[in-house]
Formats: sequence, C-alpha cells, structure tokens
Amino acid sequence: MLMPRIGRGVAAALHTPTLRSAFTRPRATPLTAALVSKRWESASAAAATTTAATAAAAAQPAPEDLQRLNSLRNIGISAHIDSGKTTVTERILYYTGRIKEIHEVRGKDNVGATMDWMDLEREKGITIQSAATYAQWGGTNLNIIDTPGHVDFTIEVERALRVLDGAVLVLCSVSGVQSQTITVDRQMRRYNVPRISFINKMDRAGANPGRIIDQIRHKLKMPAAALQVPIGAEDAFEGVVDILANRAVYNRGARGEDIVYGEVPAHMADAVSAAREELVATLAEVDDEIGELFIEEKAPTEQQIRAAVRRATIARKFTPVLMGSAIKDKGVQSLLDAVVSYLPNPTEITNTMLDIDNNEQALDVIPHSNQPFVGLAFKLEEGKYGQLTYIRVYQGRLEKGQFAYHVKTGKKIKIARLVRMHSNSMEDVDSVGAGEICALFGIDCASGDTFTDGTINCSMSTMFVPDSVISLSLTPKDKNAPNFSKALNRFQREDPTFRVHVDAESKQTIISGMGELHLDIYVERMRREYNVDCITGKPQVAFRETATSKAKFAYTHKKQTGGSGQYGRVVGYIEPIDSALHAELPYEFVNNVVGGNIPTQFLPACEKGFMDGLKEGFMVGHPVVGVRMVLEDGQAHMVDSSELAFRLATLNAFREALKASGPRILEPIMLVEVSAPVEFQGNVLGSLNKRKGMIVDTETQEDYCVITSEVPLNNMFGYSTELRSATQGKGEFSMEYKRHSPVMHSVQEELIKEHQAKLAEKK
Repeated sequence: MLMPRIGRGVAAALHTPTLRSAFTRPRATPLTAALVSKRWESASAAAATTTAATAAAAAQPAPEDLQRLNSLRNIGISAHIDSGKTTVTERILYYTGRIKEIHEVRGKDNVGATMDWMDLEREKGITIQSAATYAQWGGTNLNIIDTPGHVDFTIEVERALRVLDGAVLVLCSVSGVQSQTITVDRQMRRYNVPRISFINKMDRAGANPGRIIDQIRHKLKMPAAALQVPIGAEDAFEGVVDILANRAVYNRGARGEDIVYGEVPAHMADAVSAAREELVATLAEVDDEIGELFIEEKAPTEQQIRAAVRRATIARKFTPVLMGSAIKDKGVQSLLDAVVSYLPNPTEITNTMLDIDNNEQALDVIPHSNQPFVGLAFKLEEGKYGQLTYIRVYQGRLEKGQFAYHVKTGKKIKIARLVRMHSNSMEDVDSVGAGEICALFGIDCASGDTFTDGTINCSMSTMFVPDSVISLSLTPKDKNAPNFSKALNRFQREDPTFRVHVDAESKQTIISGMGELHLDIYVERMRREYNVDCITGKPQVAFRETATSKAKFAYTHKKQTGGSGQYGRVVGYIEPIDSALHAELPYEFVNNVVGGNIPTQFLPACEKGFMDGLKEGFMVGHPVVGVRMVLEDGQAHMVDSSELAFRLATLNAFREALKASGPRILEPIMLVEVSAPVEFQGNVLGSLNKRKGMIVDTETQEDYCVITSEVPLNNMFGYSTELRSATQGKGEFSMEYKRHSPVMHSVQEELIKEHQAKLAEKK
C-alpha cells in the first residue's frame, strides 16, 4: 500500500490561534498511552505522576539535537537537461569550501565536474546518476543531491525527491520551463517538496527573467515572484539587486568568491520598487499576515516579508525566484543564503510511516534522535567495497556497530561501516542523527526498503516507479561471458526502471527502460565495467492491447481423461475501462456470482485465469490493459471441477471475449519538445509531421523557436540524427512518455501481420 508524504509546512500554519491549539496537542506515544490508559488507585497516584513526568522528559529531544536539526537542510538540485544544475552544484561546493578548485562539465582540462564522477558522464557532458554530498554554509549543514535532467534517468530524480526536504529548481534564462521541468515539478508535488527557483545563464543572449517567472506561474501553476532584479543582462550582466535589503550585490575576485555590496544603481530605482510591490502583491494572495497588511494598505517590513516568504515556500504555496550565472560565478552565494532562509529543516516537514502491526495505520515520523530508529534505503550503488546503500535517517539515530532490522525480510543486520558521501568519495563517521543522509556497506536490500531498530514494526511509503516504454534484445558476443548475468542483476537492483526478462519463445534476453539513451548507457557500462560486449537488436516499443466494447462470454471447459476429468463453466462479460483513471491498476476483476454456482474456493482461480489472459494479447502478444472482467454465473461438477479447470475456463473465456470486443492495439505517445533556431522552424515541423506527430504548441523566443508535439514512440527512432542534419546541428529535442493511444487501423493490420510472421518462423 502506497502512502504519499503529507502535510508539509505544518509550522507555516501555526500562526493561526485555532490551528495552533490543534497542532500542538501532545502526541500520544505508546509509552504515554500505556501510562494514562489506567486510572491508578489514589494510594499510588503520586508515583504514577512521577513516572509520567519522567517519560515525558525522556521524550523531549536534547537541546543540542534540536539545534543540529534547525541548522540542517536536505536539498536537491533539479532541472531540465542543460539548465546548469551540475555547474551550480560545483559552485556551491567551491564557495562552501568542499572543493579547492572549479572544474566545468565540458571543461578543456578534461577533469570534469566533481558530481559527474562517472567516465560516461564526463564524456557525454550529462548527469546519469544522482550524486550526494554535504557542505556547510554559515553554520548550516547542507546535504545536497545533484540529479540528472534527462527524462531517461527520471528515477534518479524520483528517489532523490522522495527523501529530500526541499529543492532548487534551476531554469535557463532563455529556454525557461521545458518538458522535463514540468516532469520535475510533478515529482516535487508528488512528494510535497517545497522549492526555490533559480534562473541560471543570465549571461546568455536572449536572457529574459520576467518571461521565465510568467512561465512558472502559468505553466507550472505556482505563484512566483523575484527576490532580485538583474543589473544588466546577457553580456552586460554584472550582478543583482536584493529587493528586500534594497542593495546591489556583486561578485568579485578570480572566481566570484568575494561579495561586494553597493548602492542600487539610480536608473534601476523604479524597477526595484515595482518588483518589491509585485512581490508583496503575490505574497498577499498566499499568506494571511501579508494579505491583511495589503488590505490595510500598510507597507510590510523586511522581516515580515522574509517570514512570509519562508511560510509560503514551506507550505508549497509560493516559490521565491533568484537569478544569476553559475558559469560566470555570479549569484550562487545569494542562492545559498535563500536555501538556509526559506527551505525547511527536517522538523518542519511531516513524514508518515505505516504501522504494520496495526493494519498499516499512518503514523507521523518524529524527527528526533532519541526516538526508535527508522530509515529508508533510497539508492543502491555497486562500489569497489561491495554494495553501497544510501539511507535517509527519518527518526532516531544510526550508529556504527549497532544492529538494524530489515522490515521486509525481518533479517537482523550489523552496521559495520557508516559513511557520508561526497560524490564518489566517502568519509567514515561513527553515528548519524535524525534527518541525515548517509551510506552503508554490505547490506542486502532493494531500493525503497525500510530499516528499524527492531522496537517498532513500521514501514516508510515507497517511491513511484514509472513503467518502461522501450525494449531491445541483448546478446553477449561471447556466449560464455560469466559477467553478463551479474551485470544485469546489479543494474536491476540499482535502477527500478531498468527491467530484464527472457522471452519465452525466442529465448532472447530483453532489456526494458525509459528511452534509447537509458538502454545505450547500460550497454556501454556493461562493456566498460564488466568487459562484456553485447549485440543489441532492433528496439521494441511497449505496445498494449485493449477492448473497445462490451462482449459477453459463456465458456465451458470440459476434458475427460481416464480418471476424474476437468470441468468448469464461467458466464459473464468484459468491458473497457479508462486506463488513465485506473493508472495504478489498469484492469479490474469483479465477482458477481450468487447462489454458490461457482464454489468460493474456485473464485481465486478464476481471477488467476483472468490475470493469465492479461499477460499476452492475441494480436501482437503484448499485455492487455483497460479491461474489466465481470463474472456473473457459472457451473461446477462435484467430482471433475478443480482450481485448474476454472483457471483454464476463465483464461479461454477471456480470450474469446477479447476477440469479440473490437480489440485495438495501443502505442506509447511521447511528448516531444524541439528547440531550434527560427530559420529551421519549417524543417522541424516537416520532420515531425513526417513522423505522424501532432503539433501541440509553437513558441518563438527571440531567435529560437520551441515546438511541442505528440509523436508515437515507434516513429521516433533515429530522430536525433535527422534533427541534426535538418538544423545544421543547432537543434535539440527531449521527449517523455505521455500516454498510450490506439494506433491507426492500417498500422494495426501491419503489426498483426508481423506478429503472425514471427510466430510462423518459430514453428
């Protein structure tokens, strides 16, 4: 059972007296409940009072633990590909003193950015795996995770946001909100993560922060306002004006390490005043205190505005916008100040866990170190010392040498080594408290597993894992390569979106993932890390089959042998359901049998038969979705009926009914966003139309155009090469899965013929 994280920003609401009394009511822990559940006799009343007071004192966190939590931020850096996330992270590490010199993502020194530690990442200039590190800024500890921007590696963003308390959403000052930005926004909303927006690349030609803020408001549906006004733009970008402090901020020194404050340039006074008014007006719509002052036409003080920005950000009603240019070493220190000032610490977030012993009742996590330990393994990595498991400690303390319990298996494990991560290097620590992120060695677990200290039996909610959209066959050149299966097993454990199965008919190994690049990276990693060269087959699209109309069935399975035979009769109908409304379970089995015509012990077998039928459709052999099977009647035999008989009867009944229900083949439709110079707009539109794309939106930004379209994935293979040639190498595109839609009738007939030909070859 999946339970989302709920109720972030509770502290933001506590300024309302009625809410304060409700939210600050003492928590009923098992210990206090046990103490107050009985009314002691008057003779022992004094002793009971003393015991309760001792327990209450024990439940209070130590002052030093509260101080540590108040000065802790767990943040992620997320954005669309090529928005400058890793460059921003590199500057953060440099200014916080974690690294001594800066290296660029595609730098000429061939060293590469600290957080892009894999050779493949440095060669391709993209982030493939999320990398964790920690730093200090002004007495505040920062746990930072740099995430990939490419949609193929979206699971890395998913599991990072699952365990983080806040995020920095990086946007390009020219491109603004792009397709993957919208995906990241959806992931942040799924896990209730507050965010600060940082408009990067202010030195680029065509930089327009005002347009980007409008896009945040309208495309992401998130109220936003700038806390800064840029001093110049493009080549003339010098620094920013802090609207709240009403002063100019410049970066000086060889790498922008020296912050210089100055007077607001005279020609910018009106723009700064207008920006402050816009900030106050936006906050008035999302914060009660500023709203009251706004109605009374009173000007809020700097402290009141800062407090309102923090409240509204933590409550996820608002995102403050900062700006700068990481590559030019401008604006990053102000971003760090905003992270400390406006993003929440672990005590300001409400996470929930499920009480397994009490029917999975949701319980609030208490983020203090004196509570029973609860941690979530959110990422696995194979290192030179064995499996490295990243853990977020939600409650309690994790110490070197202590024992922890794996909730799913019940196994007791010893914490032999505890480390903090800095990209691919690590530092040993003796213990970590609540709210921290650390890593363990030698633990056998999967991504999303919960660990406790054994005193409580609770599980954290898992993360959302999207379905794979593309598959291809994989064959090692050396048939006896011992590392082939070892590599596939490791990659599956590390990445839940990477799936492997063996085709029952062709006996080929099929790998599935989120896109061509995703699978190409794993094939290349097998060659480099395991010395296994592989031959890949033609990519296969994840088609689906579905019913389009109601179809009745009345099927009798009868088989007579020497002894007792097989007999089972099922009657009912199948009908289509909307897969979008049943996204988590795109099928349904309904039992409407009355009068015991089918004995209850055989009903689970009927459902299994239905599930068997869903695994493979009759048209192209792909899974069936969007179908409800309703069982209305049936018949059983005293001797010959069995679970197998009813399972086979339901399976065959489903197949017959599916053929009569106007079946259609569904194909994955991708949302494709192409960015290219305006002069190539006609070429791009022509290439998308040729691939049966439906143009959704076109937007012209200065001398660039952005075209959004929906294109069948089956038609997108090889598009990167075509786009490069059509735009003289200046165009780029990104795509992400949107939905499954019916293919055209002519395409359906072709696919069925291809499938029949394959079956004939195997015979």
